[in-house]
This record gives sequence, C-alpha cells and structure tokens, in this order.
Amino acid sequence: MNAESETARDTERPPAEVAVVVIGHDDAAHVTDAVRSALAQGPAVREVVAVDDCSTDGSAGLLDRLAASEPRLKVIRRRVNSGGCGTPRNTGLNAVTSPYVMFLDSDDVLPPGAVDALLAAAEGAHAEVASGLCVRRELPSGREVPWQPRLYALHAVVPHPARRPRLVHDTLCVNKLYRTGFLRAHGIRFPEGRFPYEDVVFTARVLAAAPRIALVPDRVYVWHVRRSAERLSISLNRCGVENWRARTEACRQAYEVLLGAGQKDLARATRAKFLDHDLRMYVRELGLRDAAYRRAWWELARAHLAEYDADDWARNPAAPGRLAGRVVLASPEPRDLPRLRELAARPARLYPPYARAADGTPVWSDDLAQVSLEPLQARPVRALPLAVDAELRPGARGTRLRLRLHELYGRVAQAGPEAVDVEWRHRDDGDVVVRGASVALVPCAGGFGTAGAAGTVGAAGADGPTGSDGSAASGDSGDSAGSVCAWSAETGVDLAALAAPGAGTWDLRLRIRFRDGAGRDVTAHALTGAGLLRRSAVPSARHGVVLVQPYTTHSGSLALRVAPGVRGVLSVARARLRRLLH
Repeated sequence: MNAESETARDTERPPAEVAVVVIGHDDAAHVTDAVRSALAQGPAVREVVAVDDCSTDGSAGLLDRLAASEPRLKVIRRRVNSGGCGTPRNTGLNAVTSPYVMFLDSDDVLPPGAVDALLAAAEGAHAEVASGLCVRRELPSGREVPWQPRLYALHAVVPHPARRPRLVHDTLCVNKLYRTGFLRAHGIRFPEGRFPYEDVVFTARVLAAAPRIALVPDRVYVWHVRRSAERLSISLNRCGVENWRARTEACRQAYEVLLGAGQKDLARATRAKFLDHDLRMYVRELGLRDAAYRRAWWELARAHLAEYDADDWARNPAAPGRLAGRVVLASPEPRDLPRLRELAARPARLYPPYARAADGTPVWSDDLAQVSLEPLQARPVRALPLAVDAELRPGARGTRLRLRLHELYGRVAQAGPEAVDVEWRHRDDGDVVVRGASVALVPCAGGFGTAGAAGTVGAAGADGPTGSDGSAASGDSGDSAGSVCAWSAETGVDLAALAAPGAGTWDLRLRIRFRDGAGRDVTAHALTGAGLLRRSAVPSARHGVVLVQPYTTHSGSLALRVAPGVRGVLSVARARLRRLLH
C-alpha cells in the first residue's frame, strides 16, 4: 500500500472522540466482556474508563490485567461500595477527557458499530445527545426484545425534547451518546449513593437542559436479562415493596426536575408514562405478592397518584393505565386485583362486570361508581380493551381452541365482529409464527364460561369476586337482558407445526375483524377450571408423543408449552426436577 492510499484511509477513520464509562461490582464473570465490547468499537473510542465499585470477587484484578495490554483502558478502584450505579458513573464521568461519553454496565455489551452510529448522528446533526435502539436479550434463550422501538423506527433529529414528548419513555442512560461539555456545563449528574432507578432522574435532567437530540434506528446497546441469576438487577428485583417505593420516588423527582425547568409538557408526559408503563407493570404482578406487600404497595401508589391534578387525569382518560390508577386512587384498600391485572395486560382487557350508574353511565362497578368508564364510549374499536376468554383442550383426536369475545357496553355489537384470526407466536423468536384459521364469530347469549369467565378472573386473587356481589353473568353486557352479550368461535390447533422447532413456548395472539374492515389485536384470558390448563401427552404420528401444557402468564393470558417426542418430554421432566431441587 502506498503512502497516498494510507493517508486517504486515515482520513476516513473517525476521530478518537468517545469515552465509554463501564461500571461494575462483583461481576467478574462478565465485566471483561463488557470492556472488550467497548474497546472493539474501534478508533472512535479514545478511552474506556472502568470503575470498580469496591468488588470483592477479583473483578478489579481482571481489569488491571486487561489494562496492562490495552493503553486505552483506565481502571478506577473505589475504596467504599456506593450501593448504587450513580456514584461510580459520576466517578467515571469526572475522569473522562473525551468530547463525548457513553455509559455501559458490566453485565451488558455494546454491539459492533454502536459508537460509530451514534457519533456520526451526533456530529451530523450538531446534537448534544444521540440515542439509538436498545435490545433486551433474554439469557440463556437469546430472545431479543427491542426497547421503545417506536422512538427508533427512523433516523430523526429533535431540535427540542418538547417536540417529541415520547422521549420521556426511554429512561435508559446507556443507549445514548452525550457531549461531555454539555453534561458539565449544565451540572448534569446521577443521584449519588443507593438510589435505584438513578437513570430515570438523570434522563429527566438531560431533557430539562433542552438538548438537540439525534435518533438512530441502529442497535447500539444489548441489555442482558438474566432472570435466573443469584443477584437480580434492580429492574428485575421487584419482589420487595422498597423497589416500588424507589421507583415512585424516582418518577416524582423526574417530574419535579422537568417542571422546575419550565418543561410542563414533558413533566405531564412523565406522569402519563408512569401510568402507562410503571403502574401497569407492577399491577400485573400484584397477584404474585403476599397480602402485606399488596397493602404497602397500594398505600404507596395512592400517595403518589394523589399528587396528580385534574389535567393529568383528563388526558387520554380511557387509557388502561389511567383507568387502573383511578381505581387504585379511589379505593383505600386493595381490590379487584385479578380484574386490574387483565386491564394492565398488553393489549389491555377489561373484564366483567360491566356495571352502569343509575343514569346509565358505564362505571367500574356498582360500589365504585365514581370511577367512570364513559370515555370508552368514544374510543375507536381498534383501541378498546376487548376481553376474550380462551380454553384449550388437547386430545388424541385433535386439540381444540375455544374463544369467547365479551360485549363491552354495546360497542362490540355496534362494530359488528365477524371473524377472529388465530396465530401462535414463538416466545424465544417472535419471527416464528404458526398461523391458524380465520374463524367466524357467532353471536351467543351465553356460551361457554359465561359465569366462569368473570368468576375465574375474580377467583384468581385473594380479594374475592370481581363484582360487588360476586356475579358476572347477569351484568356481562351492562345492557338489557336477552341481548347478545358474547360471540364465540372454535378452531383446531396444529400441534405438529408447534412441535416442529422443538421444545418451546408459544403465545396466543388474536385479531378481531369487524364489519367495516377495522381490526383489533388482542390476547386471550386463560380460563381455569376442571380439565383446563392440565399437562397432556398427545399421540403424534410424526413425533410419537407431544407434551402439551397450557398455562396462564403473569398477565393472565393463555400460552402453551410444547415438547415433542420422548426426548422432549424427558427434557421437560429434567427441567422440572431442577426447579424442585433448587
């Protein structure tokens, strides 16, 4: 290669302008992988600052050995553990000498090209912040779920955060590149010490400073989710009520930061995000907690929601998170947890009873009439929280799926449901889909599970039946007796197709199609009862036998585990034995 081509190649290289701050505590198994992923970004990375937060497992020694052969790596050892993520990030930020900085956790990695994509976007748009797509990678399965994909569908430049309020939904600090001088000029730091959800407050401080932001659709961060780890991450360790206390405090501070900076629309959007994301996530899990947790959680939630004003509740009043929040705020004690769980599902499902006030206004229940459901009357059918029951019955002569769509204050009949499209989506690879038939929906006054549907929802928790009197059959539609209150459909399930990829889990997805061509994507509530949700060994011409296990997810939806062949059955048995032993 001649000198001229060598010079040309050098001019094409991005300048070394980025620092990556890596933080870790007692994570010797992963920290060097994180650091290497930062170093592997190439010449754009001038320095990697690894901050060890007083580890006791040899992490710092591993970093020192790596630094001996890598001049771009600087290791900082903290003498006292901070108890959180904010302090070590601030320590690393203090040591940065580069014009731009990123943050990386010790158990995650940067995918190839992440820094180049963000740096090019930031410099091309003259932006103080560049942000890209983060994916949550479930381990050990490897399934990847994009985080806030709507924000990162296309390249975009946001001249002011208020122009795109949805930015408040991405509270991560790790999928972003920041101009170091911007952070320092505005005194933007992480909360110090033990402060869970420190990135929520940090992100609010960034947005409050009104940066110009460049968005890219590139994958720039891989967030590893290890649900079986001995020490769960803060975001996964939600079993103690202190986690909920910390989250509400972080969200409260984020609101105050934005409001104090005069960013009223962003502050409102932050409260809306809490209802749509945070509240719904925890409500889905309330049935898994004991009574003491539920009472404490409920009290903290009510105290936080009591700070909301009329305008906070008036925006998009039929949104599922707002309806759930109003029920919590109106009730001194936990109630209707199974029904709230269904409402918090994605997509939301509103289950019976469909009560009305004396003047005919739709309300949450007879004894909570102050929570009006009237905004549902104006909501388009494609956004209604439609409730569908499902029961799956495996058998040697075929596996049958039975569905029942509930009426919702006359809105369903008005829209004219005609058919339901059925598909099964592989849990570990959402691109693998087994599509079933499109089945006609047949009107029925009762049908299977009329009382059992709502009764099952009510019985799923410890707080008694869903309605005030424990009955749902008489008030299913909330309209005159004898009217159509449900539509039913039945179809076969192709177990051979579901078993073809091997042992795995499948989620049921439905699309309700209406007379005018509109559609609504929904999931289905799994009915329980005699003979339902029972493991079955079904004979198969192809596999000999297929082990089928219908079950209920945390949000109440029907899912299906399938293990084909004797080998698949044995793998399920071994996994179950391991769970029992550990």
